[in-house]
Amino acid sequence: MRILDRYILKNFLLPFLYCFLGFIAIWLLIDFTSNMGEFMDSKSSMRYVAYFYATQIPQIVVLVMPVALLLALLYSLSRMSRSNEIISMLTAGQSLTRLVVPLLFVGLAAAAVSLVMNYSLAAHADSTKKAILEKISNGKEKVSVLTCQLFRNRADNRTWFVQILVDSLPQHMQSGQLDLIEFQAVEITQQDGKGNIQRNYYAHKASFDPHSKTWTFDDGKTVDFDADGNVSSEQNWPELKIKNWSETPWRILSSNLDAQNLSEPELADYMRINSDFPDVQLAPYRTYYHYRLAYPAGCIVVILIAAPLGIVFSRRGVLAGVASSIFIFFGMMFLDKLFLAFGKHGSIPAFAAAWGTNVIFACVGLFLLYMRSTNRDLFKWNVKNLLRIFKPA
Repeated sequence: MRILDRYILKNFLLPFLYCFLGFIAIWLLIDFTSNMGEFMDSKSSMRYVAYFYATQIPQIVVLVMPVALLLALLYSLSRMSRSNEIISMLTAGQSLTRLVVPLLFVGLAAAAVSLVMNYSLAAHADSTKKAILEKISNGKEKVSVLTCQLFRNRADNRTWFVQILVDSLPQHMQSGQLDLIEFQAVEITQQDGKGNIQRNYYAHKASFDPHSKTWTFDDGKTVDFDADGNVSSEQNWPELKIKNWSETPWRILSSNLDAQNLSEPELADYMRINSDFPDVQLAPYRTYYHYRLAYPAGCIVVILIAAPLGIVFSRRGVLAGVASSIFIFFGMMFLDKLFLAFGKHGSIPAFAAAWGTNVIFACVGLFLLYMRSTNRDLFKWNVKNLLRIFKPA
């Protein structure tokens, strides 16, 4: 690494760390103040509170990273511009594009960190937070709360009604072992092709072995019905094993999970297992499947936009560059949410909804970098210049 690269990185990384850690500290303070009453009422241990915030950090890192990059770039580059360091580098024979190269590598590293966090951990943050707060609101952190789940298997004409321990769900989601979740108070209705009930299964507990694809039902009974819907027989059993049913705990649970709370592998599994669903129903899952990869790439786009606007050759241009960068960044956020809403609704293709904002603003950033590297003034959007557009040649 050249001395110049190290110097640019040194000037950038310190403000970036201040911004990044500062935003996380502010969020922790605000969130802890908001939830402190519940922690105290439930007498939660410091270890449990630390675990709670450890599960939220990945999501906050993903959200904070682009903003910290933007502010650190504007501060460091505008400061170097005011002290004429940028001009000195250019007069020494360095191109403006060459000065941005080390910052692009920082953007790539930030995008890689965000991708790792956003791939799985950040996706489960909201569901984990909701489950933990629901637990401690019941009095103690060790209280187990049950939630109900209804699942309809249209292909095999089976309807499941189960209960799940809330505290077990996020733990298994984070470890990627949803098929090992144990269900409580299971009721399964088997119907024929015409919708007539043929058999009901009732069990106190149900577990699934993903290796042998076997369901094990404990302490239950089977009720058979005749063609008229009357009970024909009942059979109690301490344990019942059924192999090769198409349902798995993951398939049952994912049917009621929001797309934004699923990780990249879970979204892929959902679309594969439920490929027979209508396109409108699968649209949010397809959109978030691409969005989990597209959002971290926004860190690189921020570098492309902020770098040419942060580098100015006059004191007057500093404020304009900072204001333009912030304005464009909020435009990115708005367009990102707009495209995401269209994608979830199925109005535009999922890939375009996820990557559209990055592509548009990456082109804007490259254009700005070209204009700045060729020492051309950016077009001043005032009334006089706007009228020139419509003036006949």
